[in-house]
Amino acid sequence: MATELETLALNQPSGGVPNSALPLLLYHHVSHEEQLAEAFESLFAHHGWPPAWRDGVFPYTHFHSNTHEVLGVFAGNARIQFGGESGPIVDISRGDAVLIPAGVGHKKIEASDDFQCVGAYPEGCSPDKYLDQREVPVEARDHMAKVPMPACDPVTGKKGGIQEFWG
Repeated sequence: MATELETLALNQPSGGVPNSALPLLLYHHVSHEEQLAEAFESLFAHHGWPPAWRDGVFPYTHFHSNTHEVLGVFAGNARIQFGGESGPIVDISRGDAVLIPAGVGHKKIEASDDFQCVGAYPEGCSPDKYLDQREVPVEARDHMAKVPMPACDPVTGKKGGIQEFWG
């Protein structure tokens, strides 16, 4: 089955979540390999996004102001809300990946007991974490303005993905 790419425009602030002019990229059916965690880690690392962790997604809205984040789902499924409390809820499952632009809020709404993903960031980046509070802190907006465009898409490399939709 071929990878399907879906975009979500989350360009309006929501409460204390700034969101981003860059669309969120949702890749369905990236892989169905038996050792999927390792496959995602290898894919991301090959494209300059070294894997940073394996875990679930926090059950509260948060965002990273200083880096983009990619998640590769290697077990189970979940419903994740993107863009803050007024944002869409998206179903993701084993084999899917999601590229979250800096500033876009995300939280787990519900998940299967076995839900797990690999998280990665562009080479040299270490994420900060802000919560959805009354207003976006000034320093978070400053950080977002300085986030560089990654050299490669974590899933598709030099073609498609960010090259096509983040141009």
